[in-house]
Amino acid sequence: MHIIARKMLLDFSAKYPDAREPLARWWIICKKNNFSSFSELKKTFGTSDIAGRCVIFNIGGGKYRLIVRINFIACRMWVKYILPHDKYEKLNLKEDSKCQP
Repeated sequence: MHIIARKMLLDFSAKYPDAREPLARWWIICKKNNFSSFSELKKTFGTSDIAGRCVIFNIGGGKYRLIVRINFIACRMWVKYILPHDKYEKLNLKEDSKCQP
């Protein structure tokens, strides 16, 4: 997969150092795979969830949430948010323009 907005992940890792290793693992796994569907991605990331056109990943044992928009046909991921869990809970992805069709 081609992942867009790596800088967001690096900036977040600088602010939350305990997220650095889990985000690096996520990055490596996604770069090495071309997931053709959410169900295929879910085989690798079993706790992932979908909201609109975004996929939510648990990072660091659920301490953080990574939200990406995915185009499975083009094999592209756009990082939209990376948040601590408490801030993620305040986000309404059903109405968020970044995750809508």
